[in-house]
Amino acid sequence: MRPINVTITKTVDESPSTRTFFFDTSFENAIPGQFVMVWIRGVDEVPMTLSYNNAITVQKVGDATSALFELKEGDSLGIRGPFGNGFTLPQEDEKILVIAGGVGSAPLVPLAECASYAGSDVTTILGARSSDELIFGSRFFMAGNIHITTDDGTQGRRGFVTDVLNEIDISDYDRIYTCGPEIMMARVFDILRDADAHGRAEFSLHRHFKCAIGVCGACCMDPHGLRVCKDGPVFNGELLVDSEFGEYKRGASGTKVGV
Repeated sequence: MRPINVTITKTVDESPSTRTFFFDTSFENAIPGQFVMVWIRGVDEVPMTLSYNNAITVQKVGDATSALFELKEGDSLGIRGPFGNGFTLPQEDEKILVIAGGVGSAPLVPLAECASYAGSDVTTILGARSSDELIFGSRFFMAGNIHITTDDGTQGRRGFVTDVLNEIDISDYDRIYTCGPEIMMARVFDILRDADAHGRAEFSLHRHFKCAIGVCGACCMDPHGLRVCKDGPVFNGELLVDSEFGEYKRGASGTKVGV
């Protein structure tokens, strides 16, 4: 698939390190949790999740995202996609739990909004390092109940999303969704597995993508070769049992690196 050209129409600083880029093309059929490949011309092509039908939310962490942060309204990008499997959309009257950490809020907030619109009962545990780094709090609040945690206690409860998860009755929820730093999601996975609830949970993973269509194998996970771009990026917790999840991933060269 060749990229289409989109023009940036607006940028919004969500936090000191995170910015949302709106563009003039809307991907109305995208499922929350799917991703697009974003071509920053002359630099690189990188995967990004859609935080709105017509926007991506980006954390400045490397060369490609730093170059993206240099772009202004009126500049253009190349977009391929959407690709991959998104979250399973809940049904009316189902109770769902959303666990979001940092920029992992980006694919989860459209899910929370879709679920709320469909009549689901939505509870979100939203975590960040500090109040400055919390993003989309108002959108999650409008979608349902919300628990906020910050590492330093500058907003909500001081601590981690897992502190709240340990205190609530997991059996109350029909579906559970999470995205954030993998070390956070691995701890969530352990809690859910101990409660025999990992089979009704979905995890959005990040790996190094090249082709984004399941051909090159760069994002394959040990031990079964699941392709994160094609078989994911959203996985049911049953598929992650005894996998590399929470242990390691692979860099651009294929070498194992820590999560």
